[in-house]
Amino acid sequence: MTNKLPINSSKFKQYREKYEQELFNRVIPFWGKYSPDYKNGGYFNCLDQDGKIYDQTKHVWLQGRQVWIFSKFYRDVEQKQEWFKIARLGANFLKQYGIRDDRRVYFSLSPEGNPLYLQRKIFSECFYIMGLAEFSRASDQPKYLKEAKLELEKVWEWAYDWTKVRRPNYSGQMSTQSLAVPMILLNVIAEVAAEDTNPYQREIEDCIRNLQLHIHPDTQIVYETVTSEGDFIDSSEGRLLNPGHAIEAGWFLQHWAQTLQRPSLSETAANIIRWSFERGWDTDYGGIYYFLDAKGYSPTPLEWFMKLWWVHCEALYAHLLNFYVTGEIEDWHAFKQVDRYIFQHFCDPKYGEWFGYLNRQGDVTHRFKGGPYKGCFHVPRALWLCWRLLQKLEKF
Repeated sequence: MTNKLPINSSKFKQYREKYEQELFNRVIPFWGKYSPDYKNGGYFNCLDQDGKIYDQTKHVWLQGRQVWIFSKFYRDVEQKQEWFKIARLGANFLKQYGIRDDRRVYFSLSPEGNPLYLQRKIFSECFYIMGLAEFSRASDQPKYLKEAKLELEKVWEWAYDWTKVRRPNYSGQMSTQSLAVPMILLNVIAEVAAEDTNPYQREIEDCIRNLQLHIHPDTQIVYETVTSEGDFIDSSEGRLLNPGHAIEAGWFLQHWAQTLQRPSLSETAANIIRWSFERGWDTDYGGIYYFLDAKGYSPTPLEWFMKLWWVHCEALYAHLLNFYVTGEIEDWHAFKQVDRYIFQHFCDPKYGEWFGYLNRQGDVTHRFKGGPYKGCFHVPRALWLCWRLLQKLEKF
């Protein structure tokens, strides 16, 4: 980090206090009050605006993510017994019901833990690993970390060949790679390894190399899907850009650049955040588009123009991290730009937590606070990461 910052420390304090209040008074209490299922274990994640449960299906992505949040907060913020009990509730439910004998992890479960659906992807497994790894450290129970490490071995085996999780491969298909895979694996390895990254050096380097295949500096574009060699694919799928995903990948990469002390990688990480934000920002109505087409065609996903909570959460932290690392005033302005949009559109002053889905103009389209893909994760994670970084910035 640069030693000279062009911002008065009182500004950092102002934002730190704002996020502290939002996180600990309005976001975490919402999930702590409405989501725990003390009868069956785990969490209800389909919550209406006021916290009422509208569907009792338990989605495993969100079970694992919520275990991670409450375990992380118990360990790094304050050892509140309420937070620990909530974390334990989800960790035990996941370990008992979430995983099959073949190490595949279900996508959704009944309230009692009976299987409902299994995806032909690896992401349920990833969030299972993250949740158990962090709970192991919060509870000082090595068995959970051992389980997480065993599962990571299987995920690594499956990661780049999804026929191993029974996704069919047809003769006409091109060999492609998704940005989601190397970026999530970098994040999962960080959670499992913590300070001891030596056992995962080969995997870390593989992930960094594969992630960089998606970055095309000549056009300043981060592609969601490329060939296995990193080449551009001129099709609707190949041209599809997901600015939020690229921004999230950027801050994952920045964390590794700092850990590995690689200035060139740090510069790459900072740039892909800036490029993706500049391309993704809606100059007419504000906010970041969900999808774009790299050549300006209409993106094929019907929801391409919507503004989603998680995209803005990732941008909020990514810009603040860029500023912390580089000291560039443009990164600070981008952080403030995203902050303004979030607090004008996503926050719910009546019931707490944030809405997840807006139309292009910034109007709320779905009133629920939790659904099959939105749970207790992106909002508290972003606020916590920013809050923690702002504490450091206050000292300069």
